[in-house]
Amino acid sequence: MGRPRGFDEAEVIRSAVELFACRSYDGISIDDLVTHLGVHRNSLYKTFGSKRGLYLAALRRALEHDVAPLVERMAKTAGPAEALREGLAARGPGLDLLVLATVERAPEDTEVAEIVNRTLGSIDRAAAGGTGAGQEISTALTALLLGLRIRARSAAPGEPDAGRAGETIVRRLLQH
Repeated sequence: MGRPRGFDEAEVIRSAVELFACRSYDGISIDDLVTHLGVHRNSLYKTFGSKRGLYLAALRRALEHDVAPLVERMAKTAGPAEALREGLAARGPGLDLLVLATVERAPEDTEVAEIVNRTLGSIDRAAAGGTGAGQEISTALTALLLGLRIRARSAAPGEPDAGRAGETIVRRLLQH
């Protein structure tokens, strides 16, 4: 009989979400994970199999606990501008990890690509709010939301709020 696990797996995954969302997959070493998560290397490998295994668990958790509830809220809005506002107000590391997974891991990892594309499709459908706007508009709104999320991550203190700019853009696009 093996020793009982000395850590809370759910808490380790939650902490890994924050770490991967902040520094990306390639920006984190196994040593970083061991140090930050407080889990012994052997325990990490035994539980998750690899860094990639922990990453996939973290990505799934972020999408389930941060992004899926956001998608539900966006889908219940009155229209695209309100859906975008809801998306821009989102807190938590979920969208940040989704952005990083999209640009960093999806091109190299087919499993991550499938997860990302499924999630982006959900956001596309929700981005129209309750209006049933066309696929092109929904896809553009998703791209705008994620692009503004990237801008917000890199904004210096005192820079204009990317969210306000996004709402203005959506209103103008929908008027034409």
